[in-house]
Amino acid sequence: MTESLQLHQVSKTFYDGAEPLPVLDSLSLQAGRGEFVVLIGPSGSGKSTIFNLITGLLRPDTGDIRLDGESIVGRTGRVGYMPQRDLLLPWRSVLDNVILGPELAGRSRQEARARARALLPRFGLDGFGDAYPAALSGGMRQRAALLRTFLCERDVILLDEPFGALDALTRGGLQTWLLDVWAEFCPTILFITHDIQEAVLLADRVLVLSARPARVTLEVPVTLPRPRHPVDPAFVALEARLLEVLSMNGLSRGKGKPIP
Repeated sequence: MTESLQLHQVSKTFYDGAEPLPVLDSLSLQAGRGEFVVLIGPSGSGKSTIFNLITGLLRPDTGDIRLDGESIVGRTGRVGYMPQRDLLLPWRSVLDNVILGPELAGRSRQEARARARALLPRFGLDGFGDAYPAALSGGMRQRAALLRTFLCERDVILLDEPFGALDALTRGGLQTWLLDVWAEFCPTILFITHDIQEAVLLADRVLVLSARPARVTLEVPVTLPRPRHPVDPAFVALEARLLEVLSMNGLSRGKGKPIP
């Protein structure tokens, strides 16, 4: 599989006054073109920092980040990124929210609206293009945020716990829907979650991070056929293996101060 995204020996330290807070320690990872890679790790291990580095919002202290062989360190706009909150603008309709990326990129507003309107049914938003975010359920808001991310038309999409705040029923439906959309559009996806079952359900590969300063301690290919079922013995065994590794890495004990 052709590698699309590579992080090579990336380190990052923040400072609380004069006190250093090492977050990433020579971290390396890669995601192949069209691959679904899930990152899991202890709370506060620096998963969101990894995404902020990939998006160019932060720069690493050392190391390199490459997309299709080209360094993207400090360069924004090269990947699609959906943070934990949907961040929909309450004064804009759903349609005008989801075209924000193309608008900022200087594309034709008319063309962006036409493209977005055509995709509303695929993203479960048919008939809601002219509605405002306050009228949407939590699941629909996440679908709108995901459509906004997809409309940036980037080959790599970063999803930071997109379903973490949803109830179990809505979350399960959106997990299945996301896999269908991924199979249709074929982006490379990096997905952060604290939910081990979600990781096994979605991933081609799961990368387990250590407590900070984070590095990849385990890489687990998930070869179970899709659709996957959490009651299958192979699914349960893999989930148990990941839970054991995370417990040893400090899954339930965040270490110290929060980090960006």
